[in-house]
Amino acid sequence: MSFAISLAAFRRFTLVTTSCAALSLSGCMVGPNFAPPHAAVPGSFTQEAASGGTYVSSGAVSPQWWNSFNDPELTKLEALAVAQNLDLQIATERLVEAEAQAQIEGAVLYPSLSGAASYTHEYPSKEGIFGLFASGAGGTSTNAGSVANGSASAPGGGGVQVSTGPINIYQYGLQLQYDLDLWGKNRRIAEAAVAHAKSSEEARRASLLNVEAAVAKDYIQLRGAEEQIAINQKNLDAANQLVQLTTERQQAGLTTSLDVANAKATAASIQAELPALISNRDALIGQIGLLLGETPNGLPADLTTPAPTPLTPPSVPVGLPSQLLTRRPDVREALDNLHQATAEIGVAEAQLYPSINLSASASLQALQLRDLNQWGAITYAMGPDITLPIFAGGQLSGQVKLNKAKAREAAIGYAKTVLTAFTQVNTALTTYAQEHDALDALNTDVQQSGIALSLAEDQYKQGLVDYLTVLNAQQSYLQAQQRQAQSAERMGTDLVTLYQALGGGWQETYPEAGMENAKSKG
Repeated sequence: MSFAISLAAFRRFTLVTTSCAALSLSGCMVGPNFAPPHAAVPGSFTQEAASGGTYVSSGAVSPQWWNSFNDPELTKLEALAVAQNLDLQIATERLVEAEAQAQIEGAVLYPSLSGAASYTHEYPSKEGIFGLFASGAGGTSTNAGSVANGSASAPGGGGVQVSTGPINIYQYGLQLQYDLDLWGKNRRIAEAAVAHAKSSEEARRASLLNVEAAVAKDYIQLRGAEEQIAINQKNLDAANQLVQLTTERQQAGLTTSLDVANAKATAASIQAELPALISNRDALIGQIGLLLGETPNGLPADLTTPAPTPLTPPSVPVGLPSQLLTRRPDVREALDNLHQATAEIGVAEAQLYPSINLSASASLQALQLRDLNQWGAITYAMGPDITLPIFAGGQLSGQVKLNKAKAREAAIGYAKTVLTAFTQVNTALTTYAQEHDALDALNTDVQQSGIALSLAEDQYKQGLVDYLTVLNAQQSYLQAQQRQAQSAERMGTDLVTLYQALGGGWQETYPEAGMENAKSKG
């Protein structure tokens, strides 16, 4: 009967605890509820950036924006970077850590049930509890075995004297605990942890965008460096031909040794630029290898084969300003940080109120192993544990003040991030548009400089002009070609910067290649 009563009491406590859990989940929650702040969004980008209207459109930004360069090698490198970049693997592990922490913090919302079993061999103190039995008036002594069998008399009962020898205690059972979250502290803790996990997810997405942009920029600069090397080599060949021509003319008495010296000096000057260009090219290859998590020897063979600088598309979709806040991962991350800081205000305020913890246990306990499953071995305990903060020297109120200041700081950080986003897009749009205009002018410069050089060489061969005219035309043509190549490279990297400022499009899911690679290496 006692066993049935004990189980019934334990069931009642479980029912009460479950009911309290439901009440707490729908009960009072101190602290402010999070609401996303209103951010002022312009109807369009700045008038200065509008000068790029012929190069941009309001279409949706593609998540795979690098495909707009129509370069298969770049597309391949982007896929490898997602799968192999070490920074992305670190960001993925940080996200896993944050999600695990959210799981840990959220577990306190539910009752905890644990089982335990123990065996204790104990020699009781003669001056302790068993000493009460030994203090009875006179009588017959008994040993510890009779104590285990329940034959000892009560204190003062007379006639039996207990001999305190070693005893064995066997016990196993269940224990249930539940924190009655009356003020929402645990729910705020879980809310803050979930917001932190979302912030880590956006931080990983920001890392992904940065890596994709870095790969694209380094690749475009690599192709630009290769093109400048080709231009330099082509002009060096032309300069060497002029050296040969002036030498022949000097031998024929048609010119002086001054023209020969100037021609040789020009060729040497052009050749002197090659080492720096080659060094820059090799450094870019190494940088791409770092982004791909590869040594230079492990890079794709096509990467080290010279190829033209990728061309930008005729028109670039930039979306609407209102879409920028939901597309930029750093803005979304700042919003999640604000959510976390707001929830932590409620955590601090809940510490000012009493807390109630409900606990219950039911177990079987006996001094003999054979008696462990007897009905009389049942023992149980249940009841609340109430904690009331009375005096903490200002620690609790100080924590509330601290968390409120952190929330205000996070709100300011969010506003700054939003402002930075629009500023970066406007700047990138303007820069991209202006580089378009610069490249158009440089294309004309290269065309006309080439014509001028050809005419100067022809007139020099006919003896109509001196070599200085050829030299000036040659230098102008070389400089125009170099500026043209550099402008084309800058226009490509400017477009990457624009895509980066726009948030790189939007992806509902993180690329699976990155997740699978991180898990396999984990």
